[in-house]
Amino acid sequence: MFTVKELSTLAGVTPRTLHHYDAIGLLKPSRIGENGYRYYGDESVLQLQQILFYRELGLSLDDVKKIMGRHDFDLLSALESHKAEIGKRITRLERLVRTVDDTISHLKGQKDMSTKQLFAGFTPEEEEQYAREAEQTYDRETVRASNKKWKSYSAEQKQKVLDEGNQIYTELITAMPSGADSAEVQALVERWRKHMDYFWTPNLDQLLGLASVYTDDPRFKANFDQMHPDLAVFMFEAVNVYVAARKK
Repeated sequence: MFTVKELSTLAGVTPRTLHHYDAIGLLKPSRIGENGYRYYGDESVLQLQQILFYRELGLSLDDVKKIMGRHDFDLLSALESHKAEIGKRITRLERLVRTVDDTISHLKGQKDMSTKQLFAGFTPEEEEQYAREAEQTYDRETVRASNKKWKSYSAEQKQKVLDEGNQIYTELITAMPSGADSAEVQALVERWRKHMDYFWTPNLDQLLGLASVYTDDPRFKANFDQMHPDLAVFMFEAVNVYVAARKK
């Protein structure tokens, strides 16, 4: 049996976290001692491990509670699923590490690298995930229409669109010293806005929201950081200027 302090130290969480999990019915102690202390047995330890796995994979506490509370929840199946998902993440992170190394060599002039290679971290599976998330944030019909439009393009057309977008980002990096409100940068933001028409035509608020995703979502920011560590933030600042000027 483990006390709250012992289990929190073992699992790397705070005692307050364990108290919260108990309060919401997610992780109950195995027993309560006469002294009022919570004690956790092996079953509770395994449950906590599952909770932390699910949290690492990005699920909310409510979702974790629903999954683990199902009558058909199976621990071994859950572990196999975690293993598969973590394996995918390891593969992607290794790919990103290689891309970062290649980009460093590219910036040092030791290796040529195409703009397509600079965004090697995105996969078709992630595109589908982004689409699902977008449906929860934006109008569902708009997102689905955008996805349908993208999928209607041929492989050659898709590559042309991606190359055009990467060219805009590359030119933005070159123009960064001019400042986010410079005419040069604002002209590039206008090109970027028109480039969005290949996918959908966002209004000004949606355009700003899209730029904020580049800084707030670690997956997008990681890809922009590969091109330049300040690009995502600079892009957001430049789009802010662009939107503000058109709302006057």
